[in-house]
Amino acid sequence: MPVSPFSILDPNALDEYVDLRSVPKHRHFGRNEIVDRLRMAVPFDYIAVSGLDVDHYRFGDGLSIDTDMPPAFLEAYDADGLVKVDPFILAARSSMAIVVESEVYAAHEPPQRLVYLQRTFAVHNRTLIPMTRNEVVYGAICFTRSSPFTESEMTFLSLVSESIHTAVTKPLMDRFAAHQLRLSKGEIACLTQASFGLTSHGIAVATGYQNDTVNSYIKSAVKKIGATNRTQAIAEAIRRRLIV
Repeated sequence: MPVSPFSILDPNALDEYVDLRSVPKHRHFGRNEIVDRLRMAVPFDYIAVSGLDVDHYRFGDGLSIDTDMPPAFLEAYDADGLVKVDPFILAARSSMAIVVESEVYAAHEPPQRLVYLQRTFAVHNRTLIPMTRNEVVYGAICFTRSSPFTESEMTFLSLVSESIHTAVTKPLMDRFAAHQLRLSKGEIACLTQASFGLTSHGIAVATGYQNDTVNSYIKSAVKKIGATNRTQAIAEAIRRRLIV
């Protein structure tokens, strides 16, 4: 798993990529204003933002990670296949609550190779906060620090983590989420007009589509987004920044 120095947070970073699959999956970023501001509130050593709110790019799939962890640590971790035996990751994949490394290690002894790498690269006390939608874990943020996080610090981090996750992954979601979900221009146009409170007739007038076409676009968009009705689809589209 090579870790790319490419950062999606840089202006115009995604210009050369035609779709989400072409973007480097494991990305290393340096100094970042958002992360630095968060560090002022709760000091931490490293952060990893994983998963996207689209199918096949969710936490645990390993297809989208932005991090400032040492690339050599991540590459050695991958080369040794530790993701398959790391008790912390195994616990995180099945949890919808905060996962604390020390608590996991107390019940499941980590491989010595993992302990060695963590000691060598100072990646300690991993604490993972899952991002959920409709009881589905779509992403996560992992923080590390030489000393354990306090309860109050974990509470604060859990409150801000979704906003941090959204901010970091926003360039990818803005550029590729609609394509990844296979939303058509007509579906996006109808959802956009529906977000203004228009009825199907009003959407038809605004877009030039027939009423039946509008209803068809809305119905298919609801299904693709994974919502249960028009209102929920609009809310999800706005939250994922598919429409503004």
